[in-house]
Amino acid sequence: MNQTAPLSPAQAAMPAQDELAGVYRKISLRILPFLLLCYVFAYLDRVNIGFAKLQMQQDVGLSDAIYGLGAGIFFLGYVMFEVPSNLLLARIGARRTISRIMVLWGITSACMLFVHDATSFYVLRFLLGVFEAGFAPGMIFYLTYWYGGARMARVMAVVMLAGPIGGMAGGPVSTWLMTALAGAHGLAGWQWMFLVEGLPCVLLGAIAYFYLDDKPAQARWLTDRERKLLADDIGATQAGGHHSFRTVLRDPRIYALAFGYFCLISGIYAVSFWLPTILKGAGVTSTLAIGMYSAVPYVAAAVFMFVFARSSDRHQERRWHSAMLAFVGAGTLAAAAMTADNLMLSLVTITVATASMWAAYTVFWAIPSEYLKGTAAAGGIALINSIGLLGGFVSPTLIGYVKELTGSMEGGLLSMVVLLVAGGIVILANRLPARSRSASLA
Repeated sequence: MNQTAPLSPAQAAMPAQDELAGVYRKISLRILPFLLLCYVFAYLDRVNIGFAKLQMQQDVGLSDAIYGLGAGIFFLGYVMFEVPSNLLLARIGARRTISRIMVLWGITSACMLFVHDATSFYVLRFLLGVFEAGFAPGMIFYLTYWYGGARMARVMAVVMLAGPIGGMAGGPVSTWLMTALAGAHGLAGWQWMFLVEGLPCVLLGAIAYFYLDDKPAQARWLTDRERKLLADDIGATQAGGHHSFRTVLRDPRIYALAFGYFCLISGIYAVSFWLPTILKGAGVTSTLAIGMYSAVPYVAAAVFMFVFARSSDRHQERRWHSAMLAFVGAGTLAAAAMTADNLMLSLVTITVATASMWAAYTVFWAIPSEYLKGTAAAGGIALINSIGLLGGFVSPTLIGYVKELTGSMEGGLLSMVVLLVAGGIVILANRLPARSRSASLA
């Protein structure tokens, strides 16, 4: 009588791995599309000021320096309230936190239509940052409840795709709204744009309250077996690292991560806030054409993000991926600054720069997500994001000041190049302690 040979440990683990892959597919279909949609509107409401500038600067009487400061002041409000918001999320849950954030920022974004001078511009941009504070780091922390570390780069690539999607859709949609609705019911085109793009966030915030589950243990759409497989996998990949937020505050490696992130953000928002102005300076005069051209770099960014996130997960390597992409972004942004008067050359170089910076940003967030857990993850991710997002204040403010002083974008963009190189060096030099990981996944 033939006897079946006993399964090896590797063979026995295969069915569980197949089951686990099915659980992750189920989770991804449930939560990632919704988070992506929310983040698209968050990004759009944050940067649509770059398109509004094409009309509102003359209507309201804003200089380039005032615009740059107002664009960046958003991040001061954001930074001030981000860590408390994320620590509160760890206590009251993502459902309540994300809902509250989206409703308040949607109302504030729509209220941008009431801007009538520099003071109202500054106040509303600051409040927009206050009310949106904690959304992005809260979402990243929330995903650590649902995914093991070996999958984080590709998961980040999905939700961070919101930036490129916001860039791709935001340009054509924003400029179309500004053109098609100009003068309707006594409102300028830029006023309609803020209203139409702000109010959907209020609706999404209400949906988030009923749709999201705070943790897998509360998800009735998962079976007991699926919850156990998920808990085992996440527990295995989160061994080690910080557990307490107090230890995070004393860890110099966290501040090194924050500096690297600051440099990446400086480059990203230099493009986000000033790309329409760069295109106009290169000779594009039509508002609709500026919107269409501005979508091109973000198409490339979406491709780069997926390619390099999969490569990072496959090789289970983060530092070199993120740093090398920062260096490529620096080199091509320098080329873009030097070719600002040539539309095609400028568009090609700024496209590669934008794509590289977004891919570096995506891979970067897999680093703290693996290093931190528990309360340390909530506070640590928010701390890194808070310090890093100061780059969103520094870069548009600096570029606006330099442009008004010199009449050119070149000096401001070259300062971003220096920051990107510095950030890549720091990310590469910042070796975090080795963590136990689950197997690399195809």
